[in-house]
Amino acid sequence: MAERLRKRPCGPGEHGQRVEWRKWKKQKKEEKKKWKDLKLMKKLERQRAQEEQAKCQQEEEAAAQGEDRGRPYTLSVALPGSILDNAQSPELRTYLAGQIARACAIFCVDEIVVFDEEGQDAKTVEGEFRGVGKKGQACVQLARILQYLECPQYLRKAFFPKHQDLQFAESKTYRGKVVSSQDPRTKAGLYWGYTVRLASCLSAVFAEAPFQDGYDLTIGTSERGSDVASAQLPSFRHALVVFGGLQGLEAGVDADPNLEVAEPSVLFDLYVNTCPNQGSRTIRTEEAILISLAALQPGLTRAGARPS
Repeated sequence: MAERLRKRPCGPGEHGQRVEWRKWKKQKKEEKKKWKDLKLMKKLERQRAQEEQAKCQQEEEAAAQGEDRGRPYTLSVALPGSILDNAQSPELRTYLAGQIARACAIFCVDEIVVFDEEGQDAKTVEGEFRGVGKKGQACVQLARILQYLECPQYLRKAFFPKHQDLQFAESKTYRGKVVSSQDPRTKAGLYWGYTVRLASCLSAVFAEAPFQDGYDLTIGTSERGSDVASAQLPSFRHALVVFGGLQGLEAGVDADPNLEVAEPSVLFDLYVNTCPNQGSRTIRTEEAILISLAALQPGLTRAGARPS
C-alpha cells in the first residue's frame, strides 16, 4: 500500500490541471530540435577543428618536403648556332631546335647559351627580324625558336608576333598563371623552364654569365677529352656544359679574338668524352646534348646537392 501512495513526478494533466496537448507537443518538439541543433553544432565544431589541424599538418609537411626537394644549383648549356647550317630547310631547322629544347627540358637545363663561332656578332634577339631562309643568322634563329618553345603556350601570341621562322612551331593554346621562375626550382624541386642568352663568341659565354660569381663548374665536351666515367665533379652552384659544332670546340677557339690558347681543354674545369668508343665518326650536337647530359646527370645531382 505504501508503494502505491508514494508520490510520482507530476506530468501533464496532474493536480487537476487541464492538458494543452498542442502546446505541450510543440514545446517538446522545439526542445528536441534545439537539442539536435546543439548536437550538430558541436559535431561541426569538432569536424572543423580536425580539418584545421590536418591542414596545418599538411602545410608543415609540404614546407618541409619543399625544402628537401628543392634544387639549389643551376645547369647551363652552351652550343654554337652554326649547327642549324647543317639543316637543309627552315622546317628541318625548326625540328633541330625542337630536339635541343626537348633534350634540355628532359634534363632540367636552366639556361641555354647560343654562341657565335663564325663572327656574326649577334647578342640579342630583340627588335625586328625578317627571317633567314636556309642560311645566315643561325644564332638568332636558334635563340628565337628556343625562346618561343620555352614560352607558355597561352602567352606566345602576346610575346611572339606571327613570324615565318615560327611557322612550323605553332601548337594548341593552354591557360595558366604567372609564377616566379625561381620558386619552383628552389622550393619545390620542380622544373619551370630555361632562359636563352646570345653570346658573340665563345669567351663571352663565360664572361657574360648571369650569376654574380660566374660559373663555378665548367665542363667541355669533346671526343678528345678524358673518359667521363673517371670524372670527379666538385661541389658547385652554377654548372656550365659547353658543346662544339660541326668542327668541334676548336673552331670556336680559333675564331675568338679574345682567346690566346690553342687547346680548348684549358678553358674548362673538366674536359670529357661522354661517348667513348663511338661507332659513328661524328656525333651531332643535338645527339651530344642527350648523350652528355645523361652521362653527367648522376654526378651533377650529387655534386650540386653538396654545400659548396
